[in-house]
Amino acid sequence: MLKFKQGDDFMGRPSGTKNIMRTAEEKEKIVLEYLNNKESTAMISSKYNICISNLKKWIRVYREAGIEGLKSKTGKHNNYNFGRYNRHLSEVDLLKKELLKKEIDIMRLKKGYQVKGVGVKKEYVTTFDANMK
Repeated sequence: MLKFKQGDDFMGRPSGTKNIMRTAEEKEKIVLEYLNNKESTAMISSKYNICISNLKKWIRVYREAGIEGLKSKTGKHNNYNFGRYNRHLSEVDLLKKELLKKEIDIMRLKKGYQVKGVGVKKEYVTTFDANMK
């Protein structure tokens, strides 16, 4: 357990200490210790050097989803583009995207304007003459 002197100011884990990654089984053991009314959340959090808010979150998740909820969701995902812009679209998706752009252009023309330029230099130009009514 880490000891701090009075007046130590820090937010979160002190610098120089390592983040402890616990397995779902370790988390379950800690949660069950609380659920079996052996000790309070404050005592358990200080005993295992866990932030009390993390312990409360583990208890809530364990009650909702069991041990499956305690498994870590960090690391590798099945989808190699998880969380990234998908640049490798299939031909069908590319055609759908192009069709959507054309439909938007048609709707703009019906309303009487076009978009010229890109990004910050984008401007909306009316396509109707001032004499037409």
